[in-house]
This record gives sequence, C-alpha cells and structure tokens, in this order.
Amino acid sequence: MAGRRPHIAILVANLPAERDRRVIRESLTLEAHGYGVTIIAPRGDRALRVLPGSRNVRLKPYPLVMTGSGVLTFAVEFVWSFLCIAFRLAGEVVAGRAHAVQVCNPPDVYWPLAPVFRALGRPWVFDHHDLCPEILVTRGGGVPNRWAYRVLVAFEWLTLRTASAVFATNESFRDNALRRGVVPRKVTVVRNGPSRDEISPVAPAGTPEPAPYRIVYLGVLGPQDNVEGAVLAAEELRQRRGHADWRLTIAGDGESMPALTKLVAERGLGDVVEFAGWLEARQVDELLRAATVAIQPDAPTRMNDLSTMAKTVEYLGRGVPVVAVDLTETRRSAGDAAVYVPTGSPAEFAEAIDGLLDDSVRRQQMRECGLDRFANLLAWGHQAHKYITVWDRLLASRTRRLAERRTSAART
Repeated sequence: MAGRRPHIAILVANLPAERDRRVIRESLTLEAHGYGVTIIAPRGDRALRVLPGSRNVRLKPYPLVMTGSGVLTFAVEFVWSFLCIAFRLAGEVVAGRAHAVQVCNPPDVYWPLAPVFRALGRPWVFDHHDLCPEILVTRGGGVPNRWAYRVLVAFEWLTLRTASAVFATNESFRDNALRRGVVPRKVTVVRNGPSRDEISPVAPAGTPEPAPYRIVYLGVLGPQDNVEGAVLAAEELRQRRGHADWRLTIAGDGESMPALTKLVAERGLGDVVEFAGWLEARQVDELLRAATVAIQPDAPTRMNDLSTMAKTVEYLGRGVPVVAVDLTETRRSAGDAAVYVPTGSPAEFAEAIDGLLDDSVRRQQMRECGLDRFANLLAWGHQAHKYITVWDRLLASRTRRLAERRTSAART
C-alpha cells in the first residue's frame, strides 16, 4: 500500500503550484490535519519537488507548450492541460494515491473526469476560483464570442453539477452555484486570505509613517485587472500634488506587464511609478507593512462585482486603507476600511487617494477597521476550519477503513 492515510490530489491549470497562494494555504491545512497531498500544476521552478513551506506536499508539474490570447489558443491550452492532468492523475491512482480530487479553475474542462472518480467512490471537489464565462466577457470588451460564451456556461454548469462538493470563494459564487442547480448543502464558502502566521506584527498606532507615502497595487497584471487605471491615476495624482512625497509600487506579473511598462515610459511616469515584479510571501508582507494606501483598480464589470480580490484581504491584514471601485464583494470584504469610487476613472482614484494622503486621522480609522475585519472574519484560520470540515466529512469512511487496516496489521 503506497500510503497510510487519505491522499488528495489538487489539480491546478493556470499557475505553478508555488505561485497559487490559495492552493498553498489549502495544501498546508490538509497536511496539518494528516492528509497526504499531491499538486498537479504547470511547471514553475524546475528544482522544486515539494511545495515550499510544507513537509511533504508532492509536486507533479507538467510543461506548458503555448500561451497567448484568442479562442483557438485558449482551446489548445485547455486540451493540453486536460491531457497532462488526466495522465498524471491516472498515475496517482495507479500508485495508490488520489483517494479524492480537488480541481481548481480556470478552466472548467475537467468535469469529464468527475463521474469516473465518483464511480470509484472517490470524492471530486470543485474549488471555484474564477467565473470563466464572465472572464470571457471582460476580455472580449463586453462583447464575447457568442458560441464560446455558451460553451463556457455549459462547462461551468457541468463542473458544478458533477462535483461531490463545491468550495465557493464568496457569497456571490455560492449564489451562482445555487442558480446552476447545486443543492445548498454541497456548497461551502471558503474565502481567500492570508493566515496570521504570514503577517508580521503590525506597527502600533502612532508609529511614524515612512516617507515618501507609498501607494501599492498587489496582484496579477492581466487585462481584466485594469492596472493601467492605477498608472493613469498616478498621472492624475502627480498633476494634483506633484511628485515629491509619494510613489506608486506595482507588485505582480502577468500578460499586461509589457503594456504597462510601455505606458509608464510614454507618459513619463518613471519618477512616481515603479514595478516590484512577482513577490514571495515574505516580500509581500514587507511591502504592505510599508504601504500608506492600497489601490484596487478593478473595473466595474460583472466578473469583478461578483469576485473577491485576494489583494483586498492582503491589504486589510496589514491595516492598509484601500481605495477601490464600489463593487459588491469588495464592499463585503473591506467594509469601512475602504474608500469607494463610482466608476474607477483615473480622476476619481486620484482625488480619493489625494484626500487620504492628507488625512492621517481617517487613515488610522480605516487601518483599525481593516485589522479588525481581518482578525475576526477574513484570516485564513477562519476559512481553514470550514475547509477541513468538508474534507473530514467526505473522507470519513476511507479514514475509518485505513485506521482499521492499520489496527489489523498491528495485531498480526
């Protein structure tokens, strides 16, 4: 027998395992509660065999053959990922592992494997990271390919309906699953957010702030993230208050990086905008503890309105006041720890940030609100309990059988 405890395979298609912070937290939670974990994901760091920070979370990477945009390119990517993941998952089954599977989207293409695993008595759980049909709408400028959109809606329906259980990242995702016909008892809201262990002690109230003021954007740099809005807001802010006492730091990476660096150069914003690149957890903590204000420039699309941005909770966990577009799930996360602008225009962002930089009292009030919301609602510890409870329920019978076999073997 290859393993002496239930083993869970986590499938990821859009990021290397060591870059997906939600999957990292889930994997460490499973390991801490006695489960074996293997992550099948695109290849990142070739030297890694075990997830950094874990004791023995196994990595089974596969190569990416092409990336890009366009319906045909995405279709090829999805087919390749499906084949690679299916092959490696089959290997896990043959090796006596993969007693259960957690599949993370995007894309929503792995549902054909769900009936097979469920027929074998192995739970198949869907961790709903993104609304794929809404991503297509956003990337298509609001007018997506009609047939591609219908296919994505169908695939989302099939992914949700074939799962043994669904992890929704917020209440809007839960409502979406219920509209697709998933029974309420199968859907559990498990939010994104760092654990308290990932955050260094926050400086006490009254500690002098570092100069110059640091405005921060943290996250993926993709078309749907509207990071160019943050750059243009910096241009507006420079016109309002000059450039001597503040800087905008953009931390992250993605397909929009070349366009963003070009925009900064064309607008002559190199004196106020800097790029930090992709940061590891410790570097994220250092950056945000030095931040004065955080900007969340996500445009008011349906996808963004229904999505919880991981960066929001990262900001709140360090007590950083947030300036964001008034979106449903952003308001549910941040509450009074954010200033909300109606449309997300550069002028709106610049005005709101300018006001906050000149109002230390309000920043402190927002800081305290954010820290309180994180400690009492959003920290990963609150989510981990709900997450592991689902797995304990789904794997209770297998855990019992494994324990009985160990007892029997010990007696003989």
